[in-house]
Amino acid sequence: MGQNFATAYAMNYQPEGYKDLIAYQLAFNESMRLYWVLPMLPDEEDSLLAAKLVEGSRLVCSYLAEAWENRRSRELFVAKLNTAEAKVAAMQTWIAFAVECGYLPVEDGQMHCDLYGDVLVEIGRLVQTAAVVVNLAG
Repeated sequence: MGQNFATAYAMNYQPEGYKDLIAYQLAFNESMRLYWVLPMLPDEEDSLLAAKLVEGSRLVCSYLAEAWENRRSRELFVAKLNTAEAKVAAMQTWIAFAVECGYLPVEDGQMHCDLYGDVLVEIGRLVQTAAVVVNLAG
């Protein structure tokens, strides 16, 4: 059943470019949210954390774009998706750190972590359907 769902999902979801990937759209939107919220952090130490979060959020988008460019090779495609997943997990850790240190309100931190959780779900779907994506790209 899982394989049939993955195949049906991949066959019905055929992005034309990386910007059409749901994971990319979610990651890009979250990156922009962080960009607009974090520059308001007041002191120098906070701005270093903000820069780290903004840089990490941009890397998630970059890794997803690179994965899409490597979609003709299942190994390369999945490897870049795994790199994106690792960066998302790192982002969630940095956001938790920002909350614990009082740089971000708890509600904001939870929202950002939840949104990155959605990115992880979509990356997981891409990994599950990688074989179909590669066949379609062929």
